[in-house]
Amino acid sequence: MLICFLDRRLGVVSIARMKGPIPLTHTLGFPRVGERRELKKAIEAYWQKQLTRGELERVAQELRRRHWLVQQQAGIGLIPSNDFSFYDQMLDLTCLVGNVPLRFGWDGGKVDLDTYFQLARGVSGGAEKTGGCGCASCQTSAAACEMTKWFDTNYHYLVPEFRAATQFRLSSTKVFDEFSEALALGIKTKPVLIGPVTYLTLGKVHDTENPQFNRFELLERLLPVYVEVLQRLEALGTEWVQLDEPVFSLDLTSEQRIALATAYVTLAAAAPKLKLLVANYFGGLRENLPDFLRLPVHALHVDLVRAPDELDAILREFPKNKLLSIGLVDGRNIWRTDLAAAFAKLEKAAAALGAGRLLVAPSCSLLHTPVTLRHETKLDAEFKSWLAYAEEKLAEVGTLRDLLEGGAPAREALAASRTALASRAASSRIHNAVVKQRVARVVPGDLQRAAPFPQRQAEQRAKLRLPLFPTTTIGSFPQTDEVRAARARWRKGSLSTADYERFIEAEIADAVKFQDEIGLDLPVHGEFERNDMVEYFGEQLDGFAFTENGWVQSYGTRCVKPPIIYGDVARPQPMTVRWSAYAQTLTRRPMKGMLTGPVTVLQWSFVRDDQPRRDTTWQIALALRDEVLDLERAGLAAIQIDEPALREGLPLRSADRADYLAWAVGAFRLCAGGVRNDTQIHTHMCYAEFNDIIQAIADLDADVITIEASRSGMELLEAFETFRYPNEIGPGVYDIHSPRVPGVAEMEQLIEKALRVLPPGNIWVNPDCGLKTRGWAEVKPALRNMVEAARRLRVRFAAEHKAGISS
Repeated sequence: MLICFLDRRLGVVSIARMKGPIPLTHTLGFPRVGERRELKKAIEAYWQKQLTRGELERVAQELRRRHWLVQQQAGIGLIPSNDFSFYDQMLDLTCLVGNVPLRFGWDGGKVDLDTYFQLARGVSGGAEKTGGCGCASCQTSAAACEMTKWFDTNYHYLVPEFRAATQFRLSSTKVFDEFSEALALGIKTKPVLIGPVTYLTLGKVHDTENPQFNRFELLERLLPVYVEVLQRLEALGTEWVQLDEPVFSLDLTSEQRIALATAYVTLAAAAPKLKLLVANYFGGLRENLPDFLRLPVHALHVDLVRAPDELDAILREFPKNKLLSIGLVDGRNIWRTDLAAAFAKLEKAAAALGAGRLLVAPSCSLLHTPVTLRHETKLDAEFKSWLAYAEEKLAEVGTLRDLLEGGAPAREALAASRTALASRAASSRIHNAVVKQRVARVVPGDLQRAAPFPQRQAEQRAKLRLPLFPTTTIGSFPQTDEVRAARARWRKGSLSTADYERFIEAEIADAVKFQDEIGLDLPVHGEFERNDMVEYFGEQLDGFAFTENGWVQSYGTRCVKPPIIYGDVARPQPMTVRWSAYAQTLTRRPMKGMLTGPVTVLQWSFVRDDQPRRDTTWQIALALRDEVLDLERAGLAAIQIDEPALREGLPLRSADRADYLAWAVGAFRLCAGGVRNDTQIHTHMCYAEFNDIIQAIADLDADVITIEASRSGMELLEAFETFRYPNEIGPGVYDIHSPRVPGVAEMEQLIEKALRVLPPGNIWVNPDCGLKTRGWAEVKPALRNMVEAARRLRVRFAAEHKAGISS
């Protein structure tokens, strides 16, 4: 074998001869939705009864076949299976181990596809009670499982639920079926499973009789199912199995360390012929490195994109009886890999361990990247040369492996990488001196409102004159087929701008009229002009680029097309003022303007990697500050700056969080710091655990914060029992990611839970999130019920107040 050594001074590769095997290549997972979102479309058609289950499964089978062959043709040695999912890999595992919550009336047999989707979407009178006969009286509503962010990504997973009485049993054959399916194509795959300790760590206890139950006590019941899975895979002829344990990137407790050690002693002995690979990603190992290296498995994967400085420590301590999988290609961003820098790490590892003990891979699953650049026909050649989607990343993994052999194609790929990197670094489209100077001139006073909250609250109440328990929504209303079709025609030029704007005005007028009719206190314009809450703003800001098919999965069938932040960010002109100001002319009620916050724009974009994320965020914040002030001048009395990704961006390690929170909170305050006292600033957060950053949320100093709370039964308000939140808050009273319409009494009960920890004068009533993905047939009755729930509480509190005075 030949090995290439990089001469960093000359920037060239020299070739030396080295005996021994070359590394394996593998991927930890591949995008599942398809390059044209085929899976999304098929699942939604199935939900709408436009496809049969057999037709849906054939679409899924074709996607799996296509993705396995793409990886095979790219020369990937270990191709994953069971990385495909109809909704979410954590939900897949929940069904595999038979952990279906009791409210779904599961009979304990194999979890079928409809039960699977019920866990994700909830049921309106469609889940049969245990022992029911199937008649209408035996039908009951069932809320969907809680959903939250997968570590620090914008991917969402369904949270497992545990009780002291939880039992596990093998209840799905998906992992075996997909291995056999690939084997029939001549591909012996590497099945992928979420590891048992990560699964228990990311779940929650839902046990009213024993709420303090320790979920790690369930490990001894869970492991036998894993053992059975491994033994059945071994019997099928499986050689490798990947177990994902990204908890190694967290601050582990002693209990988690014991659980990890216990679990892998058991699993390593379960199927002696299997080679187990445990994968950590999204961060460094740090003090967890010894525990990681002690795992009695065949191979260990490390993320050298997120933790490049750990390689030396890993190589010093790495056991002689294991293989090392090194993640060198970024699985979470779309920039072309610096192959020279990545190869330097591979070269060092090969010199220390021998190339035959290495596996070359992306840093994590490619789930977080689009499928292929082949369909990006509108990006100019230079810009496109800077990028790599999943298929291109497969080629980069192969190139890194091939560089060890010194072939001409690999050297040509290395030269192309160097050329593209130089082009990007020197491009005039990246840097804007005016923007950089403006960020440098920011002073602490720019981050402050003129008066403290109590004074602002008094002035806002005098201006807005809202009732107790004021109602509002999070901003968006349904994006119907007609809205999407009109936007598509306008973009293609078949609908004139004047006609398109008249169409949007009509949609806004209908939405405002509906809100007035039901008595919604703080209406919104509905955001019908917006394709996506980040893309819409990025399209109007300098420094952003957009793709045609850069789709990635956010949750279930929800796919997003993140903008690419490639350069310094500036706002050439107002972005939202025209629509919000028009909506205000349609009602006497105060209208709320809607913006996406700077951290969320950052987190939900593919972000430039050539400057600190803080600098990019503050550039966005200054652009949004200009928009906030323009909205205020246009007469908007309330302005919402959404920051659902604030918690998502929190570093996984506690030691790194203070610095992040300082600049992230500062960015929000920079957006809002210039408005008058009587302008009410709102923000929104959803589908993330934020109880551990409650002080930072208070530091945002938003006048009103709205949060997701219904799926967790107001669990997110537990932090308010000990932390006295100073400002106003709207805990969501119904789950907008489920098609079910909750009743008035259900919403009342949730507000009553909020009243246990929040003063009534500071509580708003609102949905969990925006209503863009729902249909009007669901939205209208749900909002009517929400307004009625608030009205009933006002009547009750007025009566109680009157009774208190008379007594």
